[in-house]
Amino acid sequence: MKPFGKKAVFKEITAGAQRSAFRFAPDPVSFEESLYEELRKKVPIIDAAICKLVRLTGGFKICCDDEEVQKRLRDFFNTLPVSVSGSSLETFMEIYLDSLLTYGRAFGEILLSENTLGIAGLYCADCTLFGAREAKESGRYEIYNRLTRDRISCPHPERILYTVSNPTVKNPNGTSLLRGLPALSGVLMRIYETIGQNFDRAGNVRYAVTYKPSNESDAAFAKERAEEIAREWSNGMAASKAGSIKDFVAVGDVEIKVIGADGPTLDTEIPVRELLEQLVSKLSIPPFLLGFSWSTTERMSSQQADILTSEIDYYRRLLEQPLLKIINMHCDLCGIEQNVWLEWDNVNLQDEESLARARLYNAQAAKTETEIAKGGEND
Repeated sequence: MKPFGKKAVFKEITAGAQRSAFRFAPDPVSFEESLYEELRKKVPIIDAAICKLVRLTGGFKICCDDEEVQKRLRDFFNTLPVSVSGSSLETFMEIYLDSLLTYGRAFGEILLSENTLGIAGLYCADCTLFGAREAKESGRYEIYNRLTRDRISCPHPERILYTVSNPTVKNPNGTSLLRGLPALSGVLMRIYETIGQNFDRAGNVRYAVTYKPSNESDAAFAKERAEEIAREWSNGMAASKAGSIKDFVAVGDVEIKVIGADGPTLDTEIPVRELLEQLVSKLSIPPFLLGFSWSTTERMSSQQADILTSEIDYYRRLLEQPLLKIINMHCDLCGIEQNVWLEWDNVNLQDEESLARARLYNAQAAKTETEIAKGGEND
């Protein structure tokens, strides 16, 4: 098996696995996509929010009617290779969702083996190298090289996984979660950069030593005395660097001030807070999950948790289609005839409590309606 080059998108997972339709591709990362990557590198809040969304969205179990088949499927997909990233279907889901959140789209492929039945492995492609567009012949989509714009031949399109997030008429290939953040993040990084520059200037203290001659006789030797004061001051500062204390003694009217000590320092707390609030609102993450101790009420925290839950449900609906496609293809190849579905974990205990309370209210409402209906019949 020959190793792929550096720009290979899909690699062979196991010996004997069929080679993917995606072979080699250049690196045509657009300015917008490279900006999203830089945002995750330079703004820790954005990267932390995406990582938390991925972790909160994950957590599912493969279920079917036959318990024995269910156990076999879970054992198989817990050890399924996912390129060099690890193994398990959940690992594939995390990489797939990370691409979906960052770029608004995700590519993947199911790799088969000629030696064994079932799936040989999975791979998540770098979506910055490839794109999808409407095919002229079939009316469906086709995959193309984003640099050369050439169509990529896919002998087995049924193995391709492609998902978009928040598609629009102008952006049918999906919209990134980070859309709209570059401008705000640029201002935020400019403030942080200015704070660092101010600390470089003010933190490294510099002094202004001023000698004022008291009379005409002192003024005649002002140059010599100024040079002597400067020399002694330099010796004293050099001694302090070596760890020893050396006093500075001068005769006459000598004034020593710290340069910039009287300058006003800009208050960055309010503008930084406003920018962070905009970022957090776009990422749909409650502030307390990112470590912000902003004043909030218990009811507001509950509402923020509900909003986060609705966002996670949306991402889970997007992920169910490719995950079930993978599982059903493996079942078809192995001759397993079962109705398979995914059972997602609840986000937290608060969700279980809310669901239980909702079931209780529904049961009480149904009981009341039944009693009213029976009363009407008796009348």
